[in-house]
Amino acid sequence: MDRFEAMRVFARVVETGSFTRAAETLQLSRTSVTQLVQQLEARLRVRLLNRTTRKVNVTADGAAFYVRVIRLLADLDDAETSLSGAATEPRGRLRVDVPSPLARLILIPALGGFHARYPEIQLDLGVSDRMVDIIDERVDCVVRGGELTDQSLMARRVGDLPLGVYASPSYLARAGVPAHPRELDNSHHRIVGFLNSRLGEPVAMQRHGERLTVQGRYVLSTDDGNSYLAAGIAGLGILWLPDYMAKEPLASGELVALFEAWRLDPLPLYLAYPPNRHVSAKLRVFIDWIVELMAQYAPLIPPVRA
Repeated sequence: MDRFEAMRVFARVVETGSFTRAAETLQLSRTSVTQLVQQLEARLRVRLLNRTTRKVNVTADGAAFYVRVIRLLADLDDAETSLSGAATEPRGRLRVDVPSPLARLILIPALGGFHARYPEIQLDLGVSDRMVDIIDERVDCVVRGGELTDQSLMARRVGDLPLGVYASPSYLARAGVPAHPRELDNSHHRIVGFLNSRLGEPVAMQRHGERLTVQGRYVLSTDDGNSYLAAGIAGLGILWLPDYMAKEPLASGELVALFEAWRLDPLPLYLAYPPNRHVSAKLRVFIDWIVELMAQYAPLIPPVRA
């Protein structure tokens, strides 16, 4: 039995929840996959998986073993890609999680260039705005807007997203056009709320030396950027949006800019990855690519010196 191959097969069965799907993704026969897992269990003298006619569940021992297996396989992959030949052409599987609007509007349209440059990197792209546990969910890196709350992560600031305030024509026809940002806190106006992001926190605005913080009240709060934008277009409230998200609906007339004389603090964009981990060649080139890409859309803003 090839122990590394058996561990690779076991990990894929856990990840897919199926011997058949694991066999398909690994381009092996289902019989070979089953035999390798059985041989691994025999060697370890524990049951790693519970099989039924409908699904496969990992046992407690299997779950603990899986955590160590994926670390070992990742280390092996890093060792291989660190060799001189592989270092010039990074390869392997890279798990990344990014916000849904950023994926739809910026990253995915640009991925053709990334894969042309690094054809041997297999990218597993999670698209969500939820809080991701990088360690438990076995993610190599995440891209997130706002200051990071988990100070244990390694992080690199890759951009500063300019923000603006927007509303749909239907909302403004119904609620009226606010003349001053304070109206969002003290009147019948409503915002669209955003969960788990700085977009859902009080927003600092300034104009000609006047600085204030706006919270607003909402009738709807969501944890997905695309849904957040759709709610604003549907007239459910006022939005604060990064410029790249507002560009298309502004051009189509679905949104109208508000308070254009006011400046909002930009939304910092970070790329974070697990601490105390060697940065593999494939992760390093992905980080460099993200930095290069975001320099086109949201270049870093130098800090203002006092």
